[in-house]
Amino acid sequence: MMQTVQTIITDLKDKPGALLPILHAVQNSLGYVPPEIVPTIAKALNLSRAEVHGVISFYHYFRDTAPGKHTIHVCRAESCLAMGGKALENYVKTKLGIDYHETTADENYSLEPIYCLGNCACSPAIQVGEDVYGRVSFSDFDEILMEKSA
Repeated sequence: MMQTVQTIITDLKDKPGALLPILHAVQNSLGYVPPEIVPTIAKALNLSRAEVHGVISFYHYFRDTAPGKHTIHVCRAESCLAMGGKALENYVKTKLGIDYHETTADENYSLEPIYCLGNCACSPAIQVGEDVYGRVSFSDFDEILMEKSA
């Protein structure tokens, strides 16, 4: 892991505004930004650990824990909310036993909000991995979970 991070830092540290490209590259490579690499990034960019941590915690995109095998994105855009998205969101959270930015104990699922999947005509919508689902009911969600667990 540290070798991957060092390579990313070496490749990107001289770019203007290097912190965000480095954080994106780390998350794209590892699936998250491990807290133990924050001091390494901070030192390389002559920033404090607090500055690096502040950026990670400010942007919802960045994770500081490993994601689950499947990431579930629940659309929170106006169209989805108007078509029952809030109830679906509550159902998903209850069914998985987690909140946004968390991972199930079995490390199978992570839950993330998303603010538009471009599937407004088929609201409410979710995305699991690369697959987008529209007009998702509670029973549809249960079937999607069974399909992904198989």
